[in-house]
Amino acid sequence: MEKKATSNETEPLTSKKDVSDCKEGEDCKENGLLVRNPKSALRLVEDAQISNGYSGVQSSVPCNGMGEVEDAQCTAPAATTTTTTTTSTTCGAEGQQQLMELEDRETWSKKIDFLLSVIGYAVDLGNVWRFPYICYQNGGGAFLIPYTIMAIFGGIPLFYMELALGQYHRNGCISIWRKICPIFKGIGFAICIIDLYVASYYNTIMAWAFYYLVSSFTAELPWTSCTNAWNTGNCTNYFSKDNVSWSLYSISPAEEFYTRHVLQVHRSDGLDDLGGISWQLTLCLLLIFTIVYFSIWKGVKTSGKVVWVTATFPYIILFILLVRGATLPGAWRGVLYYVKPDWQKLLATEVWVDAAAQIFFSLGPGFGVLLAYASYNKFHNNCYQDALVTSTVNCVTSFVSGFVIFTVLGYMAEMRNEDVSEVAKDTGPSLLFITYAEAIANMPASTFFAIIFFLMLLTLGLDSTFAGLEGVITGVLDEFPHVWSKRRELFVLGLTIVCFLGSLATLTFGGAYVVKLFEEYATGPAVLTVVFLEAVAVAWFYGITQFCNDVKEMLGFTPGWYWRVCWVAISPIFLLFVTCSFLSNPPELRLFDYNYPYWTTVVGYCIGTSSIICIPIYMAYRLIVTPGTLKERILKSITPETATEIPFGDIRMNAV
Repeated sequence: MEKKATSNETEPLTSKKDVSDCKEGEDCKENGLLVRNPKSALRLVEDAQISNGYSGVQSSVPCNGMGEVEDAQCTAPAATTTTTTTTSTTCGAEGQQQLMELEDRETWSKKIDFLLSVIGYAVDLGNVWRFPYICYQNGGGAFLIPYTIMAIFGGIPLFYMELALGQYHRNGCISIWRKICPIFKGIGFAICIIDLYVASYYNTIMAWAFYYLVSSFTAELPWTSCTNAWNTGNCTNYFSKDNVSWSLYSISPAEEFYTRHVLQVHRSDGLDDLGGISWQLTLCLLLIFTIVYFSIWKGVKTSGKVVWVTATFPYIILFILLVRGATLPGAWRGVLYYVKPDWQKLLATEVWVDAAAQIFFSLGPGFGVLLAYASYNKFHNNCYQDALVTSTVNCVTSFVSGFVIFTVLGYMAEMRNEDVSEVAKDTGPSLLFITYAEAIANMPASTFFAIIFFLMLLTLGLDSTFAGLEGVITGVLDEFPHVWSKRRELFVLGLTIVCFLGSLATLTFGGAYVVKLFEEYATGPAVLTVVFLEAVAVAWFYGITQFCNDVKEMLGFTPGWYWRVCWVAISPIFLLFVTCSFLSNPPELRLFDYNYPYWTTVVGYCIGTSSIICIPIYMAYRLIVTPGTLKERILKSITPETATEIPFGDIRMNAV
């Protein structure tokens, strides 16, 4: 039921109120927004909700909306609409900043631009190699049971939560915490640092793919023979017409092309001696960052158009490769190995941990991307439907990718006369750049299939890079609009340069070792910790009732008990379970013939801690600079200090 308009709400727009008429608790109009006089922080803690479900403002004095603090009155013009709401305003530049954000914030040109961007972000290189490998390693078809359970009770609720938060508050990962729980603002800074770390190694994998793409424009692919300058005496081309047998010391030409020509890891002794920088990979990475810059420099208006290619092209290629793989000799062996259920595996804790980790990293909450992308939506966009559609597409893509990969692995096993488990023992990018590349090289029309395959890898990586950097850009621009709002192109340029310079260590001859270290230790545990704290802050400090009221304000319905239980208990437990399992049993890293020494594990955790440390540091800073007793400081620090303002066209009133 809607609240009836009062006499104050139906006055002409040009009418003015006297200072004495604008009393505490009444609505005032300012710059096209309905605002409410702020209450004190302590009163807000006692009265957690105001009538329409918006958070109040932490402030001890009201203001006049122009930056001038007054004793007790608000001098803004009266509210003059037949629809009421109760949002908040703040004093000085901060209040004006929020008003400017509402007027100037861009939105997606079309709904499909947003959906493709989110799908492109969630569907990345990991869907093509990590899910198929983890699936067959953990029981084949039986793995789909823990994977589905973890998706329903962990991944999708967190995915939905971030979309709803970003769309309602219309802020990036840093400034959004002013409207939720200010003491957790360090989460936003931690997210930005994590995104920079990811950009420093993830784009290097794309540089490898780009190098393969350029090398594919030949009549005979260079990783099909053992007569090249980089080959060794152990190189064995068992696909040749000669009767060549595969021995224990045999190395395929595809493996030597990857390790000795592209990566040149033989010129490095490990992480303590990375060697020089590969100029070929440096040029590839420079071109990739150039593409990234001109795709995101203008905002979602341009990146939303680019993803029409980068998000849809991989599906076309996956379909072509699936059809081609299904027609290869021995393909059925790979498919059987992929989906054959091993029910005993479900009794192992590691399988459930892998399922939880896979669905979490696949959907990708915690990187600030979903918050950023959703913040450019229209206020009443159905983000609930978006969450279900995009997360389902992501999971289905992962499963279908498994058939694309394992039909080819079955073909490889048939050609080598080996078991599929021996062919599929490579993990990580090696599965793509060695095993799959070798299989493609020995197909008819190999050049064509190599080109489209590495183009697919490149587009899968590009839209994920767009998203990761947009998470940082939106977070910083929303937090410091007075500095960067009119200088977005310059900021994006500086950010891409920083990411490029940060990637130099991964471009060395031992750069592959750095990539794996960052992937396993520097970002994984940090992201899990960030999302755990984010879920706790929203469900327990901001309040699940308040959050559900926000969702109802946008969508017209309140999330059901299932979503509430997931947000309050199941999802945080899900994250805590994965984090503790990882920390209690960290993986022992090995890449090619290099075993990572113990000190590299310490370095990896230190890099990961360098982002997480922002959270306790900001908490301590917040409590120190906030005036009052310790109890008052804590209460003020967990009370939203600004509210979410909604333009007139997006107002809808809940029943009181």
